Amino acid sequence: MSEETASREIDLVASGIPELDELLNGGYVGGRTYLVQGVSGTGKSLLGQHFLRAGLDADETVVYIHGEESREDILVNAARLGIDIRDAEFLDIGPGTDFFAEDQSYNLVDATEVESERFTTDIKQVIEDVDPQRLLIDPITQLQYVERDDYQYRKRLQSLIRFLRSRQVTTVVTRTINRNGSSSGTYDDFESLSDGIINLYLDESERRLSVPKHRGLGQKDGTHGFEIRASGIEVYPQIIPKHDNRTFNPELMATGHDALDDLLGGGLERGTVSFISGPTGIGKSTTGAQILTGIVENGGTALGYVFEESIDQFVHRLETLGIPMREMHEQGKIRLTETEPLVRSAEEFGQHVLNQVDEYEPDAVFIDGLSGYKISLQGDDQRLVRRLHGLTRVLKNRGIAVLVTDEADRLTGIPEATSTDTSYIADNIVFLSYVEVDGELDRAIGVVKKRLGDFDSRFHQFSIVSGEGLVIEGPFDSVRGIMQGAPTPRDGSTDTEH
Repeated sequence: MSEETASREIDLVASGIPELDELLNGGYVGGRTYLVQGVSGTGKSLLGQHFLRAGLDADETVVYIHGEESREDILVNAARLGIDIRDAEFLDIGPGTDFFAEDQSYNLVDATEVESERFTTDIKQVIEDVDPQRLLIDPITQLQYVERDDYQYRKRLQSLIRFLRSRQVTTVVTRTINRNGSSSGTYDDFESLSDGIINLYLDESERRLSVPKHRGLGQKDGTHGFEIRASGIEVYPQIIPKHDNRTFNPELMATGHDALDDLLGGGLERGTVSFISGPTGIGKSTTGAQILTGIVENGGTALGYVFEESIDQFVHRLETLGIPMREMHEQGKIRLTETEPLVRSAEEFGQHVLNQVDEYEPDAVFIDGLSGYKISLQGDDQRLVRRLHGLTRVLKNRGIAVLVTDEADRLTGIPEATSTDTSYIADNIVFLSYVEVDGELDRAIGVVKKRLGDFDSRFHQFSIVSGEGLVIEGPFDSVRGIMQGAPTPRDGSTDTEH
């Protein structure tokens, strides 16, 4: 292989979507053919239009071969999303266009052979006349309709791809697949003929994207979030922690609450993930806010993400407890963000967090409500937890303390320290529980896990007091079995005084 040929094969061509280029390890390879496929409405044409617009921005010549929409409709729909491709060369090969306008009678030959040759002639002509650097064929199945069988269609595709490659035309083609995922032999054939494949998914209004194949450069595996917004397609790659050589520095961060610091062995370490778990209404958010307050009072800053209530409600509730959240929020010492239900994917949320981390360089990040996180963001629980793990690992690597509130299923006892499949994320777990003692319902707080350093392993009685916030009292020395949800006197008597 000559040096010129090797160099040409690794020329990178921008897709028009920087985050998609990231998934493609730099972009499309110049002169190669890419298949974009998905069910109807996933955004295949739009992704191709971004590709053409990027070419126009780079003063390249581009051709749009289309078969399902007219040029006018394409331009109007693209312009609504801020994509101007009027300067592209258009070739309409769809039925009902001028290509089929003449009334033809076919004698002694198959009509499909004549139409196929017309397609081939028109495509060859526009490629030779315009000499494009980029080509979009939307959809490629328009060619299949005029071939007499799958064998002839495959031969036509092979010939077309070789022709385009010989002219170094970077080509994107689209294909619609059935919602049940079924495919014909020609569908599989085109997958093998393509140099790269981009799959688009749409399931219950959740959009996903994957790149299962990219010859020459490889790709970022897995599925990723993407949305169609006012400015077109937005892609959000999943966050994958990178190994770094940063020296681990488990510096203790005091919570500013003496009794809580005593429980935690002095506080929480930087670069750790702490779960505050317990049943609904017991004070998880208040405990987390109390820790944030101490970090701020010691000169730190924090980011907070509220999933289960509005910021106004969150701030008002804490103010009544004597926690000055409004003042800290208005001063920018704690920056709060409210997440609307089912508007973002986990990848988009993670990227938003990292963007704010880059901008504000906080000491702590507070995610209030793992249940709300899993309800508010798009996706199944298992994928959401995996994405949270990736996000928290990146934050840990940056030396940021992460706090997450997590709801337990039972009011009393500790059947599991965290909700399903999340305990492996946590370095520290603070558990809050209700305890029935002498017919009264008390609250207990204890540290059930701390990877670094010592901590007080006893459960303490606590309360949430108006004007005082979190009030931690003495340990439950006279009872046992709190973790099982059935406390009994330690001496076996009926006296459960504590």
